[in-house]
Amino acid sequence: MVDTANTPSTLQLFPYEDRPGWKGYVEWEARPDRKEIVRELLKGKEFTPDPEFQFVPLPTTNPVLIGDRWKEYHEVVGLRSIVDVSWEVVQKEKADMIHLLDFPYNGETKREHLLEKLTDNKHHFVRNHGGVPDIDEDAFELEIGGFVHRSVKLSLKDLKDETKFPQSEVTVTIQCSGTRRIEQIQQYPGEGDDLINAPWGEGAIGTAVYRGVPLKKVLKHACGGVLPECEHLEFIGADTYFKKGEVYNYAVSAPWRKVRASEEVLLAWEMNGEPLPKIHGGPLRVVVAGYIGARSCKWVYKINALAEPSMGPVQQQEYLYYTSQIGKQNHKFSNGFSIQDMPVSSAILYPLDKTVVIHDGVINLRGWAYSGGGCWVERVEVSPDGGHVWYAVQPDDLTEKHYYAWRLWKIELPVDAEGWLEFCVRTWDSHCNTEPTFVRSAWNWDLHVTSSCHRIKVYSVNKSKPATAQRLQALESRGIPFMPLTKPLEFPLEDTQDYLASLRKYPREPKN
Repeated sequence: MVDTANTPSTLQLFPYEDRPGWKGYVEWEARPDRKEIVRELLKGKEFTPDPEFQFVPLPTTNPVLIGDRWKEYHEVVGLRSIVDVSWEVVQKEKADMIHLLDFPYNGETKREHLLEKLTDNKHHFVRNHGGVPDIDEDAFELEIGGFVHRSVKLSLKDLKDETKFPQSEVTVTIQCSGTRRIEQIQQYPGEGDDLINAPWGEGAIGTAVYRGVPLKKVLKHACGGVLPECEHLEFIGADTYFKKGEVYNYAVSAPWRKVRASEEVLLAWEMNGEPLPKIHGGPLRVVVAGYIGARSCKWVYKINALAEPSMGPVQQQEYLYYTSQIGKQNHKFSNGFSIQDMPVSSAILYPLDKTVVIHDGVINLRGWAYSGGGCWVERVEVSPDGGHVWYAVQPDDLTEKHYYAWRLWKIELPVDAEGWLEFCVRTWDSHCNTEPTFVRSAWNWDLHVTSSCHRIKVYSVNKSKPATAQRLQALESRGIPFMPLTKPLEFPLEDTQDYLASLRKYPREPKN
């Protein structure tokens, strides 16, 4: 832990009085003088290293990982209260989650809640990059500037006024590009990053109905449209973000061509019929349908029309996709490309990996399938043999289609074989895209976009086989459970006379 005894208080360094009603927010982007103060405060200090979790087993605690380093960044600049308040919000709004990282909060949805077509607000995954601001709705103001015909400042009341802006409701799946990252880590570890690249499983994805106003309409009606120079829209959030000894407000961008495409970029204040939860960006966030979740900026308070993408580190230095030849030895920000549209992907939620399934020739599997960029899921296929034979999920066993949302699926898969089997799933979207077969095909240094076929191993016990049925009956008659699989049986496996009869009928050695 760094020594913070002589660190000035938050109020002394970064007064809040310019934004009454905004707690946990500090303006950085318009204040280079404040950035310089933080740069000097952070310079030369030793911080707790990020925990090593890629070459050693993950903790079984909840939270799984502890963000000491990021807490110390905040403490050094006098913002420790943001850390404490953020965890209080987690406890209030996200109690029933897998807490992958306590700060900045990364919370994964438990698999039983992933089987709901719409993810309940309290179960929807969270991937935050800083603390959770507390902004009074009545004090909120959105500023829009840059390459627009006229710069404006709008209250939330203005944005909600249907006489000024037409409102929309859109069903959107938001997916973190780290979804299923644990599969890459387990086979080929990679970049840890300043902010821990959380070891997400299948739950860094969720679907909700968002209500708000399309950004396109706000730009048209409030700003008189954009100027010809405008090619990108930058979104700046009220959370504080650190990168390589510098401090920022969270900033990302989306191309103008994406914004002008109907309702694909929404300024949202409602989630699943309820006011947008604080931890999900309330009172206002951006929802960029079909894109990586990082572009859906939370607590958005400023939008800039730009000629080029945002220079914020989240846009320029993170969420980059590299080739498998790029790594610690040679990677640069310029030799990866920015992730925007999410590729087709899917996951098996049930049965669980490494489970024993006792069945009579059919095994039931359930999961999700999704494709970004306005492509929808057309077909889901499941294989019981690692990817040689594929069975298509019947259309009636898929939830309805949406342009920007997942489809949940289920299948009764015929399985004759016994012992350890490898099941995998692949999805085909409306553009005939499907998933790479193996993790190695999708591995990249930043461990983003695990889009390969999701695989699980299941131990099959087929009780339609006479010998298996007989063994199961023998166990039941003795009151012995089949599990755990690895525990040896404590009774003779075969009668001596039966053994000898088999040995004599099928001798081990040839007679001549």
